[in-house]
Order: sequence, then C-alpha cells, then structure tokens
Amino acid sequence: MRYGKVREGVFIRRLNRFVAEAEIDGRVEKVHVKNTGRLQDWLVPGNTVVLEDAGSAGRKTRYSLIAARRGQGWVNIDSQAPNAVVREALLAGRIGEPGSVRSLRGEAVFGGSRFDFHYVDDDGREGFIEVKGVTLERDGTALFPDAPTLRGARHLEELAKAAESGYAAFAIFLVQMEGCRRFKPHGELDPRFAEALRRAARAGVRVLAYESVVSPDEIVIGGPIEVTGLL
Repeated sequence: MRYGKVREGVFIRRLNRFVAEAEIDGRVEKVHVKNTGRLQDWLVPGNTVVLEDAGSAGRKTRYSLIAARRGQGWVNIDSQAPNAVVREALLAGRIGEPGSVRSLRGEAVFGGSRFDFHYVDDDGREGFIEVKGVTLERDGTALFPDAPTLRGARHLEELAKAAESGYAAFAIFLVQMEGCRRFKPHGELDPRFAEALRRAARAGVRVLAYESVVSPDEIVIGGPIEVTGLL
C-alpha cells in the first residue's frame, strides 16, 4: 500500500482521539490521527512523524498522521492500512493460508457480525477473515490490543461460530512495523480479548501474524512471525 504526497513533521501533543498537533515546516498544524488506540510509545512530544497531505477540500485538517519514528525505522499507525495490505497480499497469493483466493469481498456479514473479508479459494471453499493491526511492541513481542476492545472480542466470538459452522476462518494480525519476533494477545491489558482469541483457536480459527515492511510512504506485508499465548 502506497500513500500519495507525504512529509515529515514533529509531534507536539494529542488533543483527543482523532486530532493532534504537529510542527510542519515551522508551523503548528492540527492533524487527523488515523488510529483511536493509545499509541503512547510513538505519539511522544518531539518524535518525528509522517503525515499524508490530503489537501484542504472538504476537510477540517489538511494532514493525516500515518507513521512515527521507531528507532532507525518506522511504525505505521494508520488503522485503515492493515485491511488494504492484507487484501493486496491475499490477491497476490503472499499469505500461505488461505492460499490462492478466487474471489474476495469486503465487509462480509455473518450472524450478528461484519467481518473484514469473505473469500472463496481455488477449491471452492468459503471462509471469513478478520484483520487486526498491531502497533504495540515489548521486547520483540507484538501485542494486541493496546486498549481494551469489547468489539474485538465479539468479532472473535462470531468468527469462532463461523468455524464451528464449517467455514474456514482466519484471524490475521498485521504488525505494522519490522523486527518483532513473535505475537501474542495482550492478556494483561484485555483478558477478555485474550480468552476470546484462545477460544476461537480451539474452535478452529487459524490465528496468523505477519510483520510489515514500512517506509514513510509505503507499507507492505512482510514475513510470518510466531503466534504465542494461545494455550
């Protein structure tokens, strides 16, 4: 996934879940934050950030904050990016499971939930995919969520029902940075989500995690990483 016109700035402060202030070319600008998570490791005063210039037509903010400096690299914080990246990877056959897909449809309804994707593979088998973007890392371990998410737990409960009904079902965690060795649910922060993920895995949901290759103007899927914490 490649962005259009981007530029670097300096993060100043977060005003609320959706708006922050950043310094761009010596000017303080209000910018849209494309992620409602806490992002406390990355949205730190003085940190270098990447902003997408969307122009001014019909928007209160000209810029959207899409990435932040992480050591010598970057972490993408755009909550809309994971679905786009996974879609590209699925259509290109870059995700080992479910493999090559014949058709892919977004916003798929099952029961009382709406999953990110419904697919049909080359053998005609149908399945559902739920994608989560991961922006929290501790000592080489990627953790999700970074804030309690009742909605996320409910998605997993419905995904388990889909698996029990005979559909293929996948929970794909896209780590929006490079260098993480493993992924696990953040049970200390959100025990309900962690337990929902474990139950989903026991019900037949395949839990996958991939890192990303991130640059200021692009994020693409990287290689798979180990999933832990499901026992």
